[in-house]
Amino acid sequence: MSPDEEAIRVAGIRHTYGTRVALDDVSFSVRRGELFGLLGPNGGGKTTLFRMLATLLHVSRGDATVLGASVRRAPAVVRRHLGVVFQHPSLDGMLTVSENLACHGRLYGLRGAALGRRATTLLDRMGLADRADDRVATLSGGLQRRAELAKALLHAPPVLLLDEPSTGLDPGTRRDFLQYLSQLRDRDGVTIVLTTHYMDEAERCDRVAILDCGRLISVDAPHALKAEVGGEVIVVQTPDPHGLATRIQARFGCAVSVVDGALRIERARGPGLVRDLVDAFPTEVTAVTYGKPTLEDVFIHLTGHRFWAARGEATVA
Repeated sequence: MSPDEEAIRVAGIRHTYGTRVALDDVSFSVRRGELFGLLGPNGGGKTTLFRMLATLLHVSRGDATVLGASVRRAPAVVRRHLGVVFQHPSLDGMLTVSENLACHGRLYGLRGAALGRRATTLLDRMGLADRADDRVATLSGGLQRRAELAKALLHAPPVLLLDEPSTGLDPGTRRDFLQYLSQLRDRDGVTIVLTTHYMDEAERCDRVAILDCGRLISVDAPHALKAEVGGEVIVVQTPDPHGLATRIQARFGCAVSVVDGALRIERARGPGLVRDLVDAFPTEVTAVTYGKPTLEDVFIHLTGHRFWAARGEATVA
């Protein structure tokens, strides 16, 4: 990717909190006009990286650039490029939606008619025009999130950073919010980077960086990541997972992992193997399912453990 195509470049960032490594030599780039996801469990390092890109946390080793400006050497320049939506609300609940936007706009030097026009445009685009004079505290969680997004976009930033933006929203409202982000990318060319632990949010991204325990595991489009697993994922429930794993591997010659007390097999032509497993071990197989790989399957495939599990829980027969 050439520098002209890059919106963000992360190069060799390492960060520790005492003896705990939060980020371990993380490097990747984000294209201009891309919806890019940072996917990982809590403690994976994604919020630390978000805070660095937002210039809220000093980068002690490595660097990152936003539209060519270094977060270490030119944080003030970086901030002018950014709109930021934090995980926790940053609106004043006692002010109206319009008053929140007016206060924020003045911080960026917007005044008078120009500020009014920009606020009106965004409120209309976010479906908030009829709620402009309502106090933020009276709005639903979904409407408050739209107001947060309108505030972040008020100064027309080319790059938008969002930290767990849909936390606390119901599934329908989350889908609507993600649709707004897609429209921003497609209509306005905004580069969007969001942190998430929701698989369906990551599926909507153009590319996803998977983080685990501070390490960058993989970066690619969701469909390409799932293709790395290949075939189907078979999950077998049994009273003796380790013993059955050994017997399956000996009989069928396929790799079997034990994850969270169940057997996992990645195999092309999964339905045929499901039938053979039940025929071969009718008293040991209590339940079996199979399906196309998901991003959680990708995570297990790459790390050897479940998304929410502690490391070391998975073993391979």
